[in-house]
Amino acid sequence: MTNAKLVSLMARGTDFLGCETAILCGAMSWVSERHLVSAISNAGGFGVIACGAMTPDLLDTEIAATKALTDKPFGVNLITMHPQLFELIEVCSKHDVGHVVLAGGLPPKGSIAAIKARGAKLLCFAPALSLAKKLARSGVDALIIEGMEAGGHIGPVATSVLAQEILPEMSPQLPVFVAGGIGRGEAIAGYLEMGAAGVQLGTRFACAAESIAHPAFKKAFFRASARDAIASVQIDPRLPVIPVRALKNMGTEAFTAKQREVANLLDSGAVDMNEAQLQIEHYWAGALRRAVIDGDVEGGSLMAGQSVGMVSKEEPVAEIIAQLMAEAASALERRAA
Repeated sequence: MTNAKLVSLMARGTDFLGCETAILCGAMSWVSERHLVSAISNAGGFGVIACGAMTPDLLDTEIAATKALTDKPFGVNLITMHPQLFELIEVCSKHDVGHVVLAGGLPPKGSIAAIKARGAKLLCFAPALSLAKKLARSGVDALIIEGMEAGGHIGPVATSVLAQEILPEMSPQLPVFVAGGIGRGEAIAGYLEMGAAGVQLGTRFACAAESIAHPAFKKAFFRASARDAIASVQIDPRLPVIPVRALKNMGTEAFTAKQREVANLLDSGAVDMNEAQLQIEHYWAGALRRAVIDGDVEGGSLMAGQSVGMVSKEEPVAEIIAQLMAEAASALERRAA
């Protein structure tokens, strides 16, 4: 009975994604690649490739490699400010990618039409109700509302507040997925009952057995508590730096120094605002690689959400998803009693 209710509450999300369980894996640069993405899709969830700063050729290779590991649906996350965005969209179209997630701001002119031209479904992040309405009017197929508890780039509002603000108004119109700080099934059940079509988790999957993240990276997660995942500080109001949540280390301080360096370049006229923001993004891409791939847990970036305290060991993706679903089912059963 309870499992039936959970399946029923997730039906809109699973129908939209084409998978068994309406749990997306957040796109984590260097982590959300072919091995983790295919494992999540094979386990009934929905894997999403993190394109990040990839070139079109690299994305082409990654999609093909993921398809070789799974015949289940998966998506691709693209960054709106990528200078080759339209070429990346073309790569997704070439491979008949069914779902594209656009992150990093409002979709540039023409990008929505380009993504949907070959029948792909488009998901966008909505950090406020006004933007959610605007995105819905522009033809977006689904929304992701991500609170400040999430890892990586974050907005200023908590997940619970965004859910209360956006779900009642937007979920009747289109599927809405909730993200940020979700680490257990009880929270999933709560958001589903509020009208969410499903959820997105990143931190919970970062240390899965199938994740290629360096053992030192994973150990840093296992040792961390929620309060260790802190948001970066913007030091220059002119720099449109989106805060990033990561485990505090020397890399956190290095980012502050990087902001000062880029601000000085702006002052001297050596770079424009676009180039300044790209330099910041490239910093994060490099810092993430050092932590995830090389295991530099002091100088690299350990992007993690506040749910990191619920990540205590390496587990197969299938077990993580099964546990989350069991916890959600139990929560619904208790509420129905």
